[in-house]
Amino acid sequence: MSARFNTLPEWLRWQEQLHVREIDLGLERARRVLEALGLPPTTWPVITVAGTNGKGSTVAMLESMLRSAGLRVGCYSSPHLLRYNERIRMDGVPVEDQPLCEAFARVDAARADVSLTYFEFGTLAAFDLFSRAGLDAAVLEVGLGGRLDAVNAIDADVAVVTGIGIDHVEWLGPDRESIGREKAGVFRSGHVAICSDPEPPTSIAAQAQSAGARLRQLGRDFHYQGHADGWDWQGVATSLPGLPLPALSGRVQLQNAAGVLAAIEALERPALLSPAVVARGLTSVRLPGRFQVLPGNPPVILDVAHNPHAAVRLAETLAEQAPVARTVAVTGMLRDKDAAGVFERLLPFVDSWYVCELDSPRAAPAAQLAAALAGLAAPGEIHLAASVPEALEAARAEAGREGRVLVFGSFLTVAAALALQAQPSPRQDESPAPMTDLNAIRRVERR
Repeated sequence: MSARFNTLPEWLRWQEQLHVREIDLGLERARRVLEALGLPPTTWPVITVAGTNGKGSTVAMLESMLRSAGLRVGCYSSPHLLRYNERIRMDGVPVEDQPLCEAFARVDAARADVSLTYFEFGTLAAFDLFSRAGLDAAVLEVGLGGRLDAVNAIDADVAVVTGIGIDHVEWLGPDRESIGREKAGVFRSGHVAICSDPEPPTSIAAQAQSAGARLRQLGRDFHYQGHADGWDWQGVATSLPGLPLPALSGRVQLQNAAGVLAAIEALERPALLSPAVVARGLTSVRLPGRFQVLPGNPPVILDVAHNPHAAVRLAETLAEQAPVARTVAVTGMLRDKDAAGVFERLLPFVDSWYVCELDSPRAAPAAQLAAALAGLAAPGEIHLAASVPEALEAARAEAGREGRVLVFGSFLTVAAALALQAQPSPRQDESPAPMTDLNAIRRVERR
């Protein structure tokens, strides 16, 4: 039977309309199609990463460290910034259109009459591609939650839960306890589960016990200590003093890196934790959109922080930087986010705000964001813009050569700024990216 479509944009447009709901959590559909695909059992370890904040950094460092040890690594993450292909990487390189379309065709044939969401379709295509790639390891990032996310259709050999904050409450619950319980749904009986949140909700340990997983908790089973120019890590059976700082900005990255090393230790392959391998992985990691600084006058900082917990981490990283004359913010956010909570955390670091419209039906109108700021910032400090490019141009002019611009609030906001800057597509080998898929940017926060 011939493939339904021949090009990636055609496949993606069709997938957007395939299922009745954009987000429809549950494992039944993904498991049915996964069984129909008939993929062989994995012969390589799978590390699954869930959490509210720190997931992307943890996935990037896992991928970088395992590759530094000479392993062929498959990595699945979401959402993307500029190209859908970024979601599925092998050896640090995003999958090309043709093999991705072929994987979509195989998923389409296997699903028969099963309706799949946009995210489920892509997740199953990633599993299909990884099964054919001769991998040594796979790193999988949960899209939303954990227990009912399509990524959880594959059993994790090691599961990692990063920082837990309040987000996606309509699907995961109103507090850290309920959200933590959903995230910890990726734990598996008899396997190691890592928690890198230093103050986790009690539901994490309770879910680990219920699942029969062997929980290793930051501050109890593994530890780290930061220094001015490096840090030390202590695991269950491994000690690594004098490590270089991660290439990702912010001292919070030590917390994420500690969880990464704990997950790698759980694989029980000592060579993966040799000091040289770990140092190479830490210093070579790259992750666009996480305190990414675009050089210039003024410099532009890009960060996808979009909930209060992430805003606290962003504020901490801003506080670590050299002072500047003026910080001008550009922000666009989705309607379901706690905009006021985010703005409040960043208020001490921002002198002027440009709130802008985003090209998404889920976006909060700029006027709504301005209203959230009204009780926090002076009226003369709040400006409305019709788009990210318009806001960025005005913010640069206001910041001047002695200031800086901070772009944050959504993957969509950062993606639009990156597209404007014509930055390379995020990939580990830093090769030039093909032309930006602007339609894909509009789909970027589907999960």
